[in-house]
Formats: sequence, C-alpha cells, structure tokens
Amino acid sequence: MKKLLATLAVLTSLSYGSLINGIAVTINDMPITLYDIDKEMVSKNLSKKEAVESLFDTILYEEEVRKRGISVDIFDINDYIDKLAASNNMNPLDFKSLIRQQQDYDAFTEKVKEQLIHEKLVQKIAAGNLKIATDEDMQRYYDNNLEKFSIFDTIEVVAYVSNSKQALMKIQKNPMENVENVLKQKITLKQNELNPEVKYILNSTSQGKFSVIFPQNKAYNMFYILEKKDVTKIPFADAKTRIFNEIMMGREQAYLKEYFETLKITSQVKVKR
Repeated sequence: MKKLLATLAVLTSLSYGSLINGIAVTINDMPITLYDIDKEMVSKNLSKKEAVESLFDTILYEEEVRKRGISVDIFDINDYIDKLAASNNMNPLDFKSLIRQQQDYDAFTEKVKEQLIHEKLVQKIAAGNLKIATDEDMQRYYDNNLEKFSIFDTIEVVAYVSNSKQALMKIQKNPMENVENVLKQKITLKQNELNPEVKYILNSTSQGKFSVIFPQNKAYNMFYILEKKDVTKIPFADAKTRIFNEIMMGREQAYLKEYFETLKITSQVKVKR
C-alpha cells in the first residue's frame, strides 16, 4: 500500500510537459492518459489525485469482470425489470412507461446492466467467504433502522390536472405562477386505496417535492407532496427477507472493498515520464 500511495503522489505532482504521448500512468499495462484524468476531474469534481485513484479503481474492476467472464444481455436486463415491476404490483409495460416519464430509459437500462454485472462479480468473488446473517443479526438491524421499515398510511398532496403537459411543467419550474387550464386541489390520499402506479409515484417522491407528470383518465396529472402521515412499522416477520438481503449486501460490499484493496497492492503501476 505504501508503494501504491507513493506512486500516486509522484504521479499527481508531475507537470504535463514531463509526460510522454499523453500517457500518465499504466496499471497492469492499461494506460491512463492526461485526457482521462482531466475528464474524471471535471465529471466528478475531483482533485487530480482523487481522479487517478478513481480511474485506478475502474481499471481493476473492469479487469476483474473480464477475467471472470462476466456479461449481461438484454434478457437479463428485461428479467430484472419485470421482477422490479412485480415487486411494485405493476405489469412490466406500465412500469416501463412510468420509468420513461421519470428519466431517460436507455440510461436506466444501462444502470440496471451495471448493477447486474456488479451482483454477478460479487457472487463470484464473495461466494462461500461471508458469514450468513442470523436471526439475532436481523433483529438488531431492524431495531437500529426502524425508519427503513416504516410506511405512511395517509398522504396530503396538492393534485394538479391538465390537458397540457407543458402547463404542469411550468408549475414545476415556478410553483407561484398562475397557469391557465390547470385544475388544482388539496386532497388526502389513503395508501390502501391507491392503484399500484400512483402508489409507486408517491412512495418514490419526497415530501416537499413535485412528482413526475403522468397520464391518467385522459389527462396529465402531477402531485406536490405536502405531508406523509400516520406512519406505521412493517412487522419484523414481514421484513425479514429484505433485512437479510440488506445485511448480506453490506457484508458483500465490505468483502469486495477489501478484495480490491489487496489487488491494488499487487498491481503493476508504472509512471510515464
């Protein structure tokens, strides 16, 4: 580790004129260029040293993925999205339509792909090396994270309805503007009376924020979340599967971090002068 830190320190102190052909450093013969470093600094708002370390981590990660033959195809992605839709009591087509309203769908599927690759890598690296969470572990986690296992029964919102999506977008940008052709009403909604789509929208929108704009009943709809109230705890027995998965995910991440720290120490780092 001392060797690695010293190398990074040397690298980040080099002047641009002292580097050959734009290559700043190689990690296991994989080059990191000056352009790579500048781009990483700008896109992630990092110092030069932090950018190099970030690129170092990326190279080791991608190298490990290749070495272990891990890949994800469109069928894997669609299967994951179908399961995500089912977990929100929605059919896949409605769920995908909702995602498209919230964000760029291609960017969403790319995030899903990265997550699935990560999960496969963790399974290969950490399999058989982790302590399995016990009932005592799960109970302790539940008691210490009650806010994670709470749901609201009622929610106060301002509901907006219009035949113009652009009108609702204007309100999102300037809530005080008086926009024509928009019906506005303060209402209280009950969790158990909501359809799956509206329930997903409300649960994924923070208090004091506008929801996404979504079509319903031949009009465009939007909510402003005033207050989520009457919060109740999910019983421990009902939350055990989720608790187990969260504990094991934490242990997997800790193991993976230690694994890659070891890889860093043994990597071949060459600074180009």
